[in-house]
Formats: sequence, C-alpha cells, structure tokens
Amino acid sequence: MIETIKHEHITELRLDRPPVNALNLELVEALTESHREAVRNKAQAIVISGKEGMFSGGLDVPELVQQSRNTMTVFWDRFMTMCRTLAGSPVPVIAAITGHSPAGGAVIALHCDYRVAVRGDFRMGLNEVQVGLALPAPIHAVFEFAVGARQATLLAMQGALLPMEQALQIGMVDELADVTEVVPRALEFARELTSLPPESMNYTRLAAKPEILTRPLESAEIRALTDAWFSEETQSTMRALVASLGK
Repeated sequence: MIETIKHEHITELRLDRPPVNALNLELVEALTESHREAVRNKAQAIVISGKEGMFSGGLDVPELVQQSRNTMTVFWDRFMTMCRTLAGSPVPVIAAITGHSPAGGAVIALHCDYRVAVRGDFRMGLNEVQVGLALPAPIHAVFEFAVGARQATLLAMQGALLPMEQALQIGMVDELADVTEVVPRALEFARELTSLPPESMNYTRLAAKPEILTRPLESAEIRALTDAWFSEETQSTMRALVASLGK
C-alpha cells in the first residue's frame, strides 16, 4: 500500500492502493508506520506522493460506511494519529500532489510542511460537508494554518473543491509543477531544506505550528468523531453517495 523509494538521504513514500488511493484503516496505518520507519532509518526529509492524476481520493466511503462503531472508533484514532505523525514529524514532510486531492487526500497534504501540486485540470479541497461529514476542529485548524481563518471557514462550510491554480493563490499549495516534475520538484525542495543546519531548521519548522496540530487527541474527541460519523444525516448522505457510485 506504500511504496518506499530511497533518494539518498530523502525517502519518498508513494501511496499505492488502486484505483484512487482511497483511505481505509490499512492504508492509514501503513502511511503512519512507513513514516516512522523512514525516520528510524535516518531519513532527513520525507516526500509523500501518489499516482499520476490522483494523489488520494479521500476516505474509502464504500468500505468505511459498512463498518461497526468500534471499527470506526479505531479508524478515527488511527487517522488522527497519522495526521499528528505528519504534523509533528522530526524531519520535513513534503507533499507531491500528483493529481486530484479531495477530502482525506487534502488532509494528508495539509499536514505536510510544503506542497507541490500538479499543474492542470485537477482539484483539491476539504469537501467533507458535501458528503455529509462535519469537518473536525483539528482538521479545520490545519486548514486555517495554511490559508487563514476566514478563507478556511468559507471554503470548509461550502465543501469547496478548488482548481489547483486557485489553491496556489490562497496558500493551500505552495507551488505548481508539470505532471512529470511534481515529485522531482518536491525532492529538490526537500534537498534545499536538508542543506540547512538541521536542528535550527526543524526547531523553527515545528515551533511555527499550533499545538492543536501536534498533540494527541483525547478519547472524548475520538468518540465525537465516531458519533458524527454515525449521525443520521451523515449515514444517509454517505449511503446515497455509495448508491450513486454503483449506478
């Protein structure tokens, strides 16, 4: 589910769960563990990439909507652990956004330190509201950290998916590159960071982040995510979505 590619002192973690790198429990856990393994193996920076045309399609709703409350509690715990692992990484994490990046795909990218996105007819955004999911406060916080409070609120409550050019304009991504250059440019930026004095660079990088992005969530917060998932509105909206996908 994760292809690990070594580029000297930089490790690329390529999401590899066909067809759209949809996030289920196994992929979430695999990304977290692959990041930790890269750090253990002395990677000085990490690049997260996807397949050409698709970074990640977000949560695997058809699979997750069938799961029990206990399973979804575990899922949300692992999902938020993944977010905290990326945000609190001891080394820089760069997102190479190789294609569309809705919902959970955007969440992964927003928890990275720098985002290089593909130029062209691709979209990115936190469109959870459109599929009946309330955006959790910690995820709204990382969106706000990237684009500012007012912009984050307006986009999140509309569930907006933005063209990459617009995502660049508001700071959701940091630069655009042609499809064949997204990963090379992410690696180049990673090398630029690793050429700096590492203790000073990493201290400054982490000090800039709000505490809500890096602290572990309390069990009550995880339960709240599960409760929201099993609300009547969310379940009915997601099941309608799944039914429409099957037509």
